[in-house]
Amino acid sequence: MEGKKLLKELEQKIGYQFQDFSLLERAMCHSSYANERHLGRLQCNERLEFLGDAVLELATSEFLYEKYPQMPEGDATKTRASIVCEQSLAYCASVLPLGRYILLGKGEEVTGGRERPSITSDAFEALIGAIYLDGGFTNAKDFILKFVLNDLEHKKLFFDSKTILQERVQAQHEEKLHYELIREEGPDHQKLFIVQAMLGDRVIGEGSGRTKKAAEQQAAYHALTSKQNRKM
Repeated sequence: MEGKKLLKELEQKIGYQFQDFSLLERAMCHSSYANERHLGRLQCNERLEFLGDAVLELATSEFLYEKYPQMPEGDATKTRASIVCEQSLAYCASVLPLGRYILLGKGEEVTGGRERPSITSDAFEALIGAIYLDGGFTNAKDFILKFVLNDLEHKKLFFDSKTILQERVQAQHEEKLHYELIREEGPDHQKLFIVQAMLGDRVIGEGSGRTKKAAEQQAAYHALTSKQNRKM
């Protein structure tokens, strides 16, 4: 009962009410949960994820084609890849936050599965697939526009932050950009890494994340958006 109540809450958050509620339940069912309860592989969200991935690519391709008519095919392909990658979708999932609603096995639960990018991004794609089956492409596209393709310039800055920062530093500074791990917090299964972006011996940004790479990305983004680094 509690699980159904949570999924009703998710419906409210995404602004879409399912005609076939079982599709939403399956979209949020991780394989660890299905295995633990002997439901069979077909009852987890992997097939919906497969479908949702295709729907997402089509909706994103259409969006880029229409919104950026002067964008060359190669640039559009790269942009689409950055939008639909695991890290990007995990970020979109965290906004909901989708991890709260995923049905997980006990093992995944205790090892921080609700915040694991591979799990949350897969569930996000499965949710797209479920909406597509339940309400068609238009409803799926509306969801994608609302939760994936919104504020695209900000997201592009965030996801390309390390590359953008590196290019700016190389163009304007002699000092080298590097990242230093300051500390680690939490137990092994829920480790949090804190990283600083360094320009020479000067701290220009700090970030945290469940992986060193995610922490570095956040540190780079902080460096790019910090008022003290405006001239960078």
